[in-house]
Amino acid sequence: MFAVFNQARKLGHKFALSASAVAAAVVLAACDPVTLGTNSGPSINTSKPVPVALLVPRGSAQHGDAVLAQSLENAARLAIADLDGVQIDLRVYDTAGDPARATSAAAQAITEGARIILGPVYAEAANAAGLEASKRNVNVLAFSNNSSIAGGNVFVLGPTFSNTANRIVTYAKRQGKDDLVVVSDNNAAGAVGRDAIQQAAVGAGSNIAGSISYDLSQQGVINAIPSISDAVRRSGAEGVVLTANSAGALPLLTQLLPEAGVRPADVQYMGLTRWDIPAQTLALPGVQGGWFALPDPGTTAQFRSRYQATYGTAPHAIGGLAYDGIAAIGALVAAGQSDALTSAALTQSAGFRGASGVFRLRPDGTNERGLAIATIQEQKVIVLDPAPQSFGGAGF
Repeated sequence: MFAVFNQARKLGHKFALSASAVAAAVVLAACDPVTLGTNSGPSINTSKPVPVALLVPRGSAQHGDAVLAQSLENAARLAIADLDGVQIDLRVYDTAGDPARATSAAAQAITEGARIILGPVYAEAANAAGLEASKRNVNVLAFSNNSSIAGGNVFVLGPTFSNTANRIVTYAKRQGKDDLVVVSDNNAAGAVGRDAIQQAAVGAGSNIAGSISYDLSQQGVINAIPSISDAVRRSGAEGVVLTANSAGALPLLTQLLPEAGVRPADVQYMGLTRWDIPAQTLALPGVQGGWFALPDPGTTAQFRSRYQATYGTAPHAIGGLAYDGIAAIGALVAAGQSDALTSAALTQSAGFRGASGVFRLRPDGTNERGLAIATIQEQKVIVLDPAPQSFGGAGF
């Protein structure tokens, strides 16, 4: 059953992916679900250009949104150029990162013929656009990674904590790391990360031997170290999974834990965020030998190289999500079916190939992405387990 947005749903805070945090979330208030058909979405004429709306945060006062908006548009046009025999009529609408503007942009786009919407970026705006689009039976592929807004006619393209947790915990299980201690920020994102790890452990048949949270401050981290050390010692845990990112508590945690007896030589450190971003993180002594997940490095490098060659600059950290959206639409339209943009088609199990590897959309509005497992050795990223090239392979 799909849940569609209604006016009782409270909007969360603005949220977009950042380069240093693979995923985070702001929990939205629950709402009573309204059932959508399992094959919702408009019919299309695949012999003509398919109108696709791209909603970007251009016009926002937030620093960097203009660059992000342009990068999303550039990536979408790059994907269109890669389509073989599929014609996409891309129409770009500015939202200024604002829910009200996103609502009006979605309404205008659909009135002008859009059969599917890509974007917006921020959770509030994506929620609002999804609410408006649901009135007209149009699906939305949002650039958010906030799973709280997923469902009904809204699919999130951004990588999620759940996806990353499943990959890292499953890999750890295969390496004999069954008993894990979770260490999380004492905030909304930390709670979502903690829950994702716990759920992944259930699915993998692993055991959560302890769960410790800390206030996100230097003293808060220092105060939590004895509790973390004690949980590892008492349980005999084989791994510690950290939700922290490089801009937060990761540097301090990986410095203090070894000093407290939780040595990487004895206990495997694992991360729910990218430990290779920013590049300075690679020099931290405490992350050496740690495990983390990242998108297919080869595919990602190819996309960045083509984008750089075409536009003369590197893509934004999440610019590739627009490429992914067009790639999925193009692959479905290429089959020549009028129901190519319905929810059933969008969630076909084979998935799609995008800017950073394979991915697929799930019926609950979230996604699965093919991730590699990597470690850091001598300040360099070393892939331990490659990203799968199709679904059904490693990590899925």
